[in-house]
Amino acid sequence: MSTTTARTTTAPTTTAARPEGRLDRMGIPRPLALGFVAVLVFMTGNGVESNFITPHMVAVLGSPEATVATIVTFYSLAALIGSYVSGALSDLIGPRRVMILGFAVWVVFEVLFLLALNVESVPFAAVAYALRGFGYPLFAFAFLVWVNITTPVERNGAAVGWFYVAFTGGLPTLGSLFAIGAIPVFGGGTIGETGAMIASIGLVVAGFLIMLFGVRLPNGFSRIAPAGESAWRVLTSGIRLTATRPKILMGFLVRLINTAPEFGMFVVLPAVIANDRGWGQSRWLLMTVCVYATNILVNALFGWVGDRIGWQRTVKWFGIVGSATGLVAWWYVPQLVPAGSDWGYVLSVVAGCVFGCLLAGFVPMGAIMPALAPEHKGAAMAMYTTAAGGAAFLGTGVVAAVFALGGGGQAVTWTFVGLYACAFVMIHFLDVPQGRPHRGTR
Repeated sequence: MSTTTARTTTAPTTTAARPEGRLDRMGIPRPLALGFVAVLVFMTGNGVESNFITPHMVAVLGSPEATVATIVTFYSLAALIGSYVSGALSDLIGPRRVMILGFAVWVVFEVLFLLALNVESVPFAAVAYALRGFGYPLFAFAFLVWVNITTPVERNGAAVGWFYVAFTGGLPTLGSLFAIGAIPVFGGGTIGETGAMIASIGLVVAGFLIMLFGVRLPNGFSRIAPAGESAWRVLTSGIRLTATRPKILMGFLVRLINTAPEFGMFVVLPAVIANDRGWGQSRWLLMTVCVYATNILVNALFGWVGDRIGWQRTVKWFGIVGSATGLVAWWYVPQLVPAGSDWGYVLSVVAGCVFGCLLAGFVPMGAIMPALAPEHKGAAMAMYTTAAGGAAFLGTGVVAAVFALGGGGQAVTWTFVGLYACAFVMIHFLDVPQGRPHRGTR
């Protein structure tokens, strides 16, 4: 029996052997419970700068926005690569060690980035900030692999949902709220923003310490890939899986499509809501907070729903059809209500929240992907997390392409609906066993 097979059989048996508590029944394995807290606190620290880092670098470095945008693009590219590496390395050395590596990378390069800002060195800042992008995916997504090799299969959807509650609860939600309070405390302006970023290191350290001392389940300490595979084969296993197994490729594409419209609409809608419809920037920002908050609140719910009625069915009807419907509503409702009206704004917010809510219907994809390759869970999760990181590139890329062809927001919206239609076809082929209560569900 391969190492992975042994682990994926043993972990649920161990969980079932001890008395189950309320957390277990909710989908949070008790031995990993503090890990979810660790991810929440770590991602809060990572998200402190999310709403001000671009203008901050423009002001401190004296660089044009185009230069700063390039720096941020390289950061996003590093996060994308780190998303893949987190799963592959977890297969090779165990998720706990990958989380430690992610923490070390984040702290070292955050300190170097702050030093670069202090001396106003654009090249130094660019390199340090880009390399810091590897940190948070290594920490957070390695824990997601740990969750997948520990949770009984019949509760895996709920566990993934709770992971995303922690992940998105920190980035950007609690991180942005922390920044709102910290910036004036540290003096306001760029000085206050610098103080908030320094304070964010403390949050990241706190998240790491919670994991280090609070999560010591043995299956996270060692290799989970088959014993006979070389390091190179393990590290490239996600790419090989995608190239040789069509279902892994389809799962990758479905997850890639999942949140791409979210990133695309965050490019298209600000001018529409703030300027064209006359509600102003502050109300646009409030709308985005509401959309994110709604998504956070129901992530765990849709994980639970997937465990009950089937992961594939949940993604198909709630995630794909529901998100497509919510996306169309989010675009058209603001166009149909009177510009500048309070009640029209409320309806527009509700439409956005419908999209944010049903976007969580994709949560079971985090359970479907490793189930498609149970002998290579880390590799499958590497492709899942890579798709999660790549969604931002797809979303903004669709906007750029449509605009280049002379289209506008409406064309962008229907292009994303077309991508959801492609996902609807592909999800049909991604039915996987979920345990005794759900076998055969479609």
